[in-house]
Amino acid sequence: MQAFLPLLLFLALAAALLLGLPVAFTLAGVSLAFAGIGILTGTFDASFLDAFPNRLFGTMGNETLLAVPLFVFMGVMLERSKIAERLLTSMATLFGSLRGGLAISVLLVGAVLAASTGIVGATVVTMGLIALPTMLRAGYDPKLAAGTICSAGTLGQIIPPSVILVLLGDVLSNAYQKAQLDQGLFSPKSVSVGDLFAGALLPGLVLVGGYLAYLIGVAWLQPQRAPALPAEMRGNASVLEALQALVPPMALVLAVLGSILAGIATPTEAAAIGAVGATVLAAIGGELSWRGVRETAERTALITSMVYMILIAATLFSLVFRGYGGDDYIHEALTGLPGGVVGALIIVNLTIFLLGFLIDFIEIVFIVVPLVAPPLLALGVDPVWLGVLFAMNLQTSFLTPPFGFALFYLRGVAPAELSTGAIYRGVVPFIVIQLSMLVLLAVWPELVLR
Repeated sequence: MQAFLPLLLFLALAAALLLGLPVAFTLAGVSLAFAGIGILTGTFDASFLDAFPNRLFGTMGNETLLAVPLFVFMGVMLERSKIAERLLTSMATLFGSLRGGLAISVLLVGAVLAASTGIVGATVVTMGLIALPTMLRAGYDPKLAAGTICSAGTLGQIIPPSVILVLLGDVLSNAYQKAQLDQGLFSPKSVSVGDLFAGALLPGLVLVGGYLAYLIGVAWLQPQRAPALPAEMRGNASVLEALQALVPPMALVLAVLGSILAGIATPTEAAAIGAVGATVLAAIGGELSWRGVRETAERTALITSMVYMILIAATLFSLVFRGYGGDDYIHEALTGLPGGVVGALIIVNLTIFLLGFLIDFIEIVFIVVPLVAPPLLALGVDPVWLGVLFAMNLQTSFLTPPFGFALFYLRGVAPAELSTGAIYRGVVPFIVIQLSMLVLLAVWPELVLR
């Protein structure tokens, strides 16, 4: 019976999450319940829980995780200051006379927002409110319009600086050190968030290129699906005005990423630069008020609290799961699969892809990745490549019907005449591009490890 307790723990947690109960409290409650049962039945060593205060103290003192609230603040500030709206309006006016120009503008602005905010929900909702009505009025195919907005919004998962890459960097760093210590390497190497940012940059840009090629192809071969904007819908923005809207957020992104990749600043220090820079941009070229600053701070605190609560609860879950020997079972299962490393990677990525339908990426990063990463890293998988692969995988699940989160975000702000079926059908070509990108990463790891 004891051998099945780790599986029962995981199934009980999955069932509770599917009931819609709060994630952090569900994680902690189920874990404590199973720990209590194990202590009463003599199947769980209570000393495992003694490590929880130290883990909690380590989380509080983790400088890398300080980047999370700073990047969130940066994204929320740019969203609330209407900088994104100005950028999209200028780009759409500039390219609106071209077939597919509005869709291309949405994609490019989505990529800039992804690099600026790193928050999928905010980007999809913002683009859905600003761009979708205009695309539908201009005669765009509703499926193409929905697919473009959803796919552009999910770029925040893979284009740095991304919150998911920050969280993955911290989790994979711990998993990599654990895997090396288990192998008897007592001077373990480390992997940083900056390494993941550098590794994800080129794959993210290649993915944007794939999306862009598809949109240009549709506009060229099926112009009725992506017409040029009618003359009465075009503004009179000049190239100079478009550049004035584009340069400030791009300069901010380059300052943040450039300082990390050049080794001038750590991700946390660069995130602080981004937070201050976003506030300055909002004060100079956006709409900034004391009320807006307060609301930005409140939303940042809310999102950050959610992340940290889930992290703390996931730490408790991992201790209980390890106390029942669950990590040993996972290690044996993955190393014993047919196909070796390839078989293990396929099973793990398929599992993460399916879980992405049901739970948020934060839960997957904090619950699933710490369990599956050490065995994969022990098999010789590169941690940076694995992190980028996981991020791309989660981005794909965000797009995939029927449970992709990006689809729900857009459905929440889309007009009634845009059916859910049209949204689902619209993302299919972009999912094919995503899956092709996953295959490309698998067969050409140099794209990450250049």
